Amino acid sequence: MKNLFKMSKSVTVVSVLASALLSVQSAPGRTVKNSKETTLYTFTGGADGGSPYAGLVRDAAGNLYGATFAGGTANMGTVFKISKTGKQTVLYSFPGKPDAANPGSDLLLDKAGNIYGAGYYGGISGFGAIFKITKSGKEKLLYSFGSAPDGHYPGSGLIQDAAGSVYGTTGYGGESDNGTVFKISKSGKEKILHSFTGTDGQYPFSTLIQDAAGILYGTTSAGGTSGKGTVFKLTKKGKETVLHSFAGGTDGANPYAGLVQDGKGNFYGTTYYGGAGCQGNDCGTVFKTTPKGKTTVLHAFALSDGHYPDFGTLVRDTAGNLYGTTYAGGTADLGIVFKVSSSGKESVLYSFKGGADEGFPVAGLIRDAKGNFYGTTLGNPPTTYGTVFKLTP
Repeated sequence: MKNLFKMSKSVTVVSVLASALLSVQSAPGRTVKNSKETTLYTFTGGADGGSPYAGLVRDAAGNLYGATFAGGTANMGTVFKISKTGKQTVLYSFPGKPDAANPGSDLLLDKAGNIYGAGYYGGISGFGAIFKITKSGKEKLLYSFGSAPDGHYPGSGLIQDAAGSVYGTTGYGGESDNGTVFKISKSGKEKILHSFTGTDGQYPFSTLIQDAAGILYGTTSAGGTSGKGTVFKLTKKGKETVLHSFAGGTDGANPYAGLVQDGKGNFYGTTYYGGAGCQGNDCGTVFKTTPKGKTTVLHAFALSDGHYPDFGTLVRDTAGNLYGTTYAGGTADLGIVFKVSSSGKESVLYSFKGGADEGFPVAGLIRDAKGNFYGTTLGNPPTTYGTVFKLTP
């Protein structure tokens, strides 16, 4: 079954259960810091939404915006706003096909306050759709994905260029059903920039980044020379180059998250599996890839710290520190917020406990000017339905 969980969530549950049977051992060189966590909002799974796989965006006034995969009036997901005081407003509740449905990736907030996003399902053909929502909550369907060779099931966040076109990836579809990179103009005209073949990458779920020359960079969760995923580059003319093919094992495997780039052009990201720090149990990595494709594992997650970093793109500060989340691991095996220095030293900033914080963060973080982080947890439906949280280091 082709859904958002095919390669990530289905194996996540098995992996978490397996890791719970393993003894947690100490990990030299890792620091645990007791950051303050505040749960800003708790979803009920009803009309207010539930199961936020997506991360957050924040406007100049400090309001937070995000999407839930489920809940809402038709249980097809929502787009929501949370004020600085924690008041939640459902801006739009998806009714399902032919509208977009089940948004599972990060939103894009433009300068005018319009919100862009992707419904993993829905659209005219049921293969997913791209939508725009105004500040007042009025929705417009920009594009519905159709039959192959069009892309299917858009699972990435969107980015926007100066002309107002948006770019993203579909996990499936294209000429070989291995996924695509697409561009959609302001008027809703779509262009497939690249269809993955498998050997050059397969099943992309990452949010792209674009440099000043218009070149796009991202990851695929599978494919490449070893079938373990890739880091790729795509020119404006559609020429794709595989910068790195993950080999599994100590190299890392299956990157679901996107990349962040430093001033020298180096890329940083995470792999869901692989690494040498988990007694062979593939707990994931934080990696660095140079513009020429040389890849170094900065940190391999172990049983004693977080493991399985999922869809969340890393946040990088001016000192070169990287911040992110893992779906599992930590003191209660419910996930963590971590920091990895430029030298590879990891600090656990917060371990989710499973009370009011619920746990299982899938998405990444955003950071304000004061250094506070904001994110979402997935929860554990049908018992809990996720949260929006603030973390003060």
